[in-house]
Amino acid sequence: MKQNIFCLLISGLILLNSCSDFLGLIPDNVATVEHVFAMRSEAEKYLFTCYSYMPKDGNPALDPAMEGGDEIWRLSNQGSQFFNIARGYQSITNPYGDNLWTSLYRALRDCNIFLENIPNVPDLYETEKRQWIAEVKTLKAYYHFYLVRMYGPIPLIRENLPIDAGVEEVKIFREPVDVCFDYIVSLLDEAVDDLPLNVINRQQELGRMTQTIVLALKAKVLVTAASPLFNGNDDQAALKNPDGTPLFNIEYSEAKWIAATTACREAIRRCEEAALSLYVHEPRYQQYYLTDTIQYQLSIRNSVCERWNDEIIWANTQSYCAIQGAALPAIDARYIENYVPRGDYSPTLKIVEQFYSQNGVPINEDKTWDYNNRYELRTSLPKEALHVRDGYTTVNLHFDREPRFYASLGFDGGIWYGQGIYDDTKPNDLFYIQTKRGQRNAAGSDRSTVTGYYIKKLIHFQNVLGAGTTYSVNDYPWPIIRLSDLYLLYAEALNESEGPGSEVYRYINMVRQRAGIPTIEDAWTNYSNNPDKYKNKNGLREIIQQERLNELAFEGQRFWDLRRWKESARIMNNPIQGWDRLQESASAYYRKVSLFDQTFGFKDYFWPINDANITVNRNLVQNLGW
Repeated sequence: MKQNIFCLLISGLILLNSCSDFLGLIPDNVATVEHVFAMRSEAEKYLFTCYSYMPKDGNPALDPAMEGGDEIWRLSNQGSQFFNIARGYQSITNPYGDNLWTSLYRALRDCNIFLENIPNVPDLYETEKRQWIAEVKTLKAYYHFYLVRMYGPIPLIRENLPIDAGVEEVKIFREPVDVCFDYIVSLLDEAVDDLPLNVINRQQELGRMTQTIVLALKAKVLVTAASPLFNGNDDQAALKNPDGTPLFNIEYSEAKWIAATTACREAIRRCEEAALSLYVHEPRYQQYYLTDTIQYQLSIRNSVCERWNDEIIWANTQSYCAIQGAALPAIDARYIENYVPRGDYSPTLKIVEQFYSQNGVPINEDKTWDYNNRYELRTSLPKEALHVRDGYTTVNLHFDREPRFYASLGFDGGIWYGQGIYDDTKPNDLFYIQTKRGQRNAAGSDRSTVTGYYIKKLIHFQNVLGAGTTYSVNDYPWPIIRLSDLYLLYAEALNESEGPGSEVYRYINMVRQRAGIPTIEDAWTNYSNNPDKYKNKNGLREIIQQERLNELAFEGQRFWDLRRWKESARIMNNPIQGWDRLQESASAYYRKVSLFDQTFGFKDYFWPINDANITVNRNLVQNLGW
């Protein structure tokens, strides 16, 4: 049998000395591929190999969406390769993220080897065979989608090239971005009916593909395709293949939003059939009654941190949340010498100000909230003691905010619920943050926030810090798609295709209700200085976008959302700011300082392709601006 191999140049992944400058490394297992697919047990291992390439989202060193934007900042000597993207240090000679290009094209090679050979497995039931094929087609779609989000138009790997392919055959082109999206959707459409609605064996199969995953992924793909970065983006008009083929259709298409709306609606329907629902915390872990204040916060935190809760559509079992210790502040003075809590992933001040007021509208729109004096000092009252330590002096910015603010952020004077203390009827017994110089969580060499804020949302409330280096962690697989994400995608698509209406409001309000804030109609009518904003498409678009940024904060969604909306250049060309963390007094500490001036241009919407790859394949054109 003529064995197909992965051709390096089709994607320009790796350069190595082989029998041809244009052929890539033959997989180590090519010699035994017939043996692998001669029995079910070995073929199943190859199936899991296809899963093993899943990007390690949730790991800042491997996930560009964690450190590559403006959501999280670190000390200059701490960041991963993607922190250099945030600081504008990207280049074409050794581009950051090139490892993802290489890994994902290798993944596509192995997916194709699986699909080509799985029909030959003799001891595999036909239904199981179809399911496995559908799983790998879904993985293949996702790997292509991941590359499209990074690079825009890409070479599609429909099948591996034969081993005797000629030099010109392997010098393939990037394909128009609409063709890329169509191909990704076609793979998902082929896969969905051969997958189960839910995993059958939850102990062994959670994380494997289901109908809900496929349809939610399809919805996300089509919303991305309909978004301004890919729909009518005339900034990319000059991007063409050497033969003159345009890689972007610069004409706006409303039909893309209609298709996205349909896909979101179908995904939601299938999720309802699978009994998925927005997570609401049940206080089954504590012997204490929980107030609404903490109940709302735990519903928000645990929608991410609670393993396999009913809101999780797809979680990545190849990547568990990797920053629970590194993001943790030293909240317990008894274990201040424990080196596990480093707290060096710092939310930026712009994210802090992004969250709504307690009335569910932006703080600069709330006519009852004192926006102009948000940096003035204020001392917490007993009735506020579940948000800010009773009697603690901090800024107005930290008071009267929505529950997602308090669930997501640790801040100077802010309560940190957990660490083994769960009785919220005694707020003065709960842990809290102190970040001014000389205090417990103050600036240090490498163990403290650089902005004055900590990420609370991603840290399970039942984690417990102990003596030495003890840290009891409730680990969880990284959520790729949650139901609240899908609801807001649907609201966005519906607003773009049909405009404001009760159906759009309904799905936004479901997310807002779980977050403990008023409906969109009540909030804007009663509290906003722009009460009709939600009644027109442009105003509602802005509301939906901010709702996504608040609901999905620190989950790696903002990075991609700002890009697909073509909002990165506007939002990221603002300084990264925090508080003056070297000051002891509140009046001196609460002065804004600029940590870095980000610059984001139109070229930064897409990664550069490694220049070495283009050198060996002149058909592989570089992205504009690089």
